[in-house]
Amino acid sequence: MSTKPYRICPISHACDVLEPRWTIPILTEMWNGSTRFNDIRRGVGSISPTLLSKRLKELEKQGLVERIEDTATGQVDYVRTQRAIDLEPVLDGLGSWAQCNIQARQALEKLSVSNLMWHMRNYIDPDELPKRQVVIRFRFNDPGLEYDTYWALVRPGVPIEICSSIPGFDVDLFVETDRFSISSILLGRTTIAREIEASRLFLSGDALLVRTMKRWFYRREKEDPSDILMLEQATV
Repeated sequence: MSTKPYRICPISHACDVLEPRWTIPILTEMWNGSTRFNDIRRGVGSISPTLLSKRLKELEKQGLVERIEDTATGQVDYVRTQRAIDLEPVLDGLGSWAQCNIQARQALEKLSVSNLMWHMRNYIDPDELPKRQVVIRFRFNDPGLEYDTYWALVRPGVPIEICSSIPGFDVDLFVETDRFSISSILLGRTTIAREIEASRLFLSGDALLVRTMKRWFYRREKEDPSDILMLEQATV
């Protein structure tokens, strides 16, 4: 006799832990490297500080997150415990399932531009850019956006900055697009050349940056399902 039905009980217990809204996006954002409260909130998107604080306390109580405070500076970091790390294959499988079973346009059209730009730090490869300061302006033509223009500030030896206000530097490259086009490129569902040819992506400015965009605006050689899950959870 099959014993599979008895797996309903542990799955139900797992759902009790993971089912509250935002739990999986929070763990996914931490999986992608965020440890500070504000960074987690930006990465997750559309979650209030109060609710995020509540969810982090719940995850800490469940043994999935550890809160570490530097007594000298008062800085607080949240890190995953081994119990949470053991969930990675589950999240990986969920991302793979989403990639295969959720219609791409339906998922990507729900992306929040602000969250997409926050994650852009992980998709610009500074090693493939000139060894100097590079400023890239992204302008999105999606209707109804609160902010439609963002700047990526890339400097050698410094983490990439994403700004929603003019950073006070000359712009090297202007990128005109929409969120579906740019996210489809990131996920490998289209190419830069194809989007330019279809008039969904316009580039102007530094000729070298335009010519080499396929190298510095990169996607991984093999799609990481965590990227799919992360982007498809970054909804409005």
